[in-house]
Amino acid sequence: MANILFLSLTIFIAALTFVAIYFSALTFHSDLVDEANFVKTMYFNWGSQHSSFLDSGDDATLVLDQTSGSGIKSKMSFLFGSFEMLIKLVPGNSAGTVTAYYLSSNGEKHDEIDFEFLGNKSGQPYIIHTNIYTDGGGGREQQFYPWFDPSEDYHNYTIHWNPSQVVWYVDSIPIRVYRNYQGEGIPYPNQKPMRVYSTLWNADSWATRGGLDKIDWTQSPFIAKLRRFRSRACAYTGPTDTAQCGAPTPENWWSSAVYSYLNVDQRRHMNWARSNYLIYDYCKNIKQFNGFLPGECLKVQY
Repeated sequence: MANILFLSLTIFIAALTFVAIYFSALTFHSDLVDEANFVKTMYFNWGSQHSSFLDSGDDATLVLDQTSGSGIKSKMSFLFGSFEMLIKLVPGNSAGTVTAYYLSSNGEKHDEIDFEFLGNKSGQPYIIHTNIYTDGGGGREQQFYPWFDPSEDYHNYTIHWNPSQVVWYVDSIPIRVYRNYQGEGIPYPNQKPMRVYSTLWNADSWATRGGLDKIDWTQSPFIAKLRRFRSRACAYTGPTDTAQCGAPTPENWWSSAVYSYLNVDQRRHMNWARSNYLIYDYCKNIKQFNGFLPGECLKVQY
């Protein structure tokens, strides 16, 4: 009898845990119901002659052919927030192409947070290339193989940026964290507002096997498809917004304490992704830095 009661209690607790996680997920994604779409939030800053917004602005296509690539840019700048987009990458032989989704400020000493998807020959996996720039300095690349074919269907790519950390998510699974150790002299992007960009362009000088595999223009036009861009973030209109955007207020939910670290379940998922799919980490490339790794490589990131 005691064993039966214990088992029943265990099942009940598990059910309550599931419900809590379920409703927590609903809370996290509740802002997805807003009416923002590409037409309202983005515009084509190049290549508009052969790219377009579709379905009342909820979808977009980026096109690359021998005349040009294409790109979109957010109408507003932001300082911290959660930015997500569904992307379906170029199918087939995409060698030499790069589809990018990133945040960037202006100027030579710009800040930038990148997702770049490096194309490959048919049958070979894409590479998910991540990087972060501070004051114009990059070189912080980490690369992953996806655990799915990113050209067969849409997948969610999210950049969560707050005063504590930057987290890159793929289908809600964190794959990388860059924490704020600015107090210890390590640069962190927290002062410069950024706009959101997505582009498709010719990078066959370096993108696939270091530039060995060139674009096969007989396969063009190359088309990447975008869907349901959401910027749940602090809009930046001037210097007076800097303190407001960084404040841990209910409106700035992305900066609340629960988002200052990954939780246990997120760390477990991240360890799985990095153990199985991480293929390059700048913090392991001692030669690149002449034996002196950047400070963040010596700190706990998650």
